[in-house]
Formats: sequence, structure tokens, C-alpha cells
Amino acid sequence: MGAVNRNRLRWGAIAWLLTLQFFVLEAIAQARVDGPYSRIDDVISALGASDSAGRELMNASFVVQSALILTGALLLRPALLRGAATAVPVLLGAASLGVLLVGVFPTDGNSTLHAVGAVLYLVGGGLGLIALAYAVRSRSEAVGTTLALLGLVATAATVFFLTGVTGYLGEGGTERAAAYPLPLGLAVAAAALWRLGPEAPGAADRDPSAPGSRREERAQERAAKAARDRERDAALAAAARRDAGGRPETDESEDLWGSRGRRD
Repeated sequence: MGAVNRNRLRWGAIAWLLTLQFFVLEAIAQARVDGPYSRIDDVISALGASDSAGRELMNASFVVQSALILTGALLLRPALLRGAATAVPVLLGAASLGVLLVGVFPTDGNSTLHAVGAVLYLVGGGLGLIALAYAVRSRSEAVGTTLALLGLVATAATVFFLTGVTGYLGEGGTERAAAYPLPLGLAVAAAALWRLGPEAPGAADRDPSAPGSRREERAQERAAKAARDRERDAALAAAARRDAGGRPETDESEDLWGSRGRRD
């Protein structure tokens, strides 16, 4: 994980935090629907169809979401662990392209491109969160674990949704279980990276086992502690030997003859 300019970190984090706009605009678009709409039974794309009163708002949200995901991924790339820093922009870039296609081509317009976009978003989003979890784990184990869990939920729900296993959560509920974790995870990662701030130049832009890395520093700390423990044990043992040498044991037979001689 290399150094990243503070302004770049700030704007990248803001971009990912703003992906939460999706939930706000989805709720507004749903409120404008004429007739019944269920988040359990109806998919998200229905809000962007031509018969939805909130279609312009919902489709605009998809397009804005695409820009926010990609912008954050590119700006925050230097703050990610090397290796994962390559995978995260690729996977999130696929998700970004996918949600762009979903917004530009509504489900009752070009259904083929809409379906391709939905698959790109769901698959890229779930796997992207898992890669992002690895990319930030050296900065925060808690955030890494949270992102990994969100990524696993999204990936599992994506498999269920694409294979038609929607009996438990409904079609809309299963799709949301696959789609919602991405903006939630990006917001969590953005807040964590913003709070932790830029990494010291070159501090972790190396292999985890290389000199100067966090793992190597922890190993040095453990070795130093073990050395201190050995020194303490040796000092205690030496003190015990000195204490024993200062009080020599008295031969019992010599003591008896000495006492008898004094009595005589």
C-alpha cells in the first residue's frame, strides 16, 4: 500500500460515499410508482422501465452510480495493497460499466444489453468487494472482514438470482441482496480509508514479508519480546543461584560434634 495524496484520498472517498445516493433515489422512484410495487417481488430495473413515473430519476441514478464507482476506484488505487490494487479497479470497472448499461438501456428497451449490464454489475460488484477486502486488510482487519462478508453475501445472492433460486427472498429481494452490498461496502471502505489517512511513503507498498512491512515489523516485535523474556529468566536464575550460594548448607554430623565439644 503506497502513499496517496490527501486530496486524492479525500475525493476518492467522497465518490464512494456518494454511491449511497442509490438508496435515496431508489426510494424516491419507488414512491412515485403508480400502483403496487414490492421490493420482495419486483426487481430494481422495473423502476427504470418506461411505465414507471420515476424512470428518469432511477436511470440517472444508475448512470451517476457508474461514474462514482469508477472515480473512487481510480483515485483510491494508490491506497490499496499492491496486487489487489490491480484487481479492484478491474472488477469495480466491470461493475461500473454494468450499471451504466443498466441505466442507458432500460429493461423494456434493449433487454439484451440491459441483462449484460446487470450481470457485469452483480458479478463485478461481489468479487470486487472480496478483492477490496484483501486490499485494505493491512490497514484494518475489521474493515477487511466486513468487506469480505459483504462480498460473499453479494456473490452468493448473485448466483441464486442468476440461476432462478429466488423462492426464499423473492426475485426482487434476491436481486437486492446481490446489488445492495456494493454501495454499502464502498461507503465502509471510503470512511475507513479517509479516517486512517494516507499511508507513510513506501510504508507498505511491498510484499507483506519484505523488510519494513507490517508483518515483518510484528515479527521483529515478537522476537524482541522473546529476547527480553529470556534475559529476564536468565537474571532470575542467576539471582536464585547467588541466593543459594550465600546460605551454604551445614553438615549435620559436623554440627553434632561441634555441639558436643562445646558441652564437654
